[in-house]
Amino acid sequence: QVQLVESGGGLAQPGGSLRLSCAASRSSLNRYLMGWYRQPPGKQRELVAYITSGGATNYGDSVKGRFTIARDNAKNTVALQMNSLKPEDTAVYYCNARTIGVNYWGQGTQVTVSS
Repeated sequence: QVQLVESGGGLAQPGGSLRLSCAASRSSLNRYLMGWYRQPPGKQRELVAYITSGGATNYGDSVKGRFTIARDNAKNTVALQMNSLKPEDTAVYYCNARTIGVNYWGQGTQVTVSS
């Protein structure tokens, strides 16, 4: 079993930045696909970004050019740098780790973008 713990959420103003971090409870996650998802109020969970074990990345259309995902395999962490935040980025953000046959989720961290 893998536990994922997110941190770094909070309140930001439009145009501001936040950095989310996700720490995994066990080592050897190098082969896992790591990602961030979000669930806005009243909406379904959606992909924000993911990063493969080899470092390839993919982003949701609404965050391209503003968000950056990065992983540190030595520290078993994955981060999401969020710049140029918009009110529509308001959501609960979830860390995800998956490989064949397994799919782990963090508990989520609230991000609120408001003036």
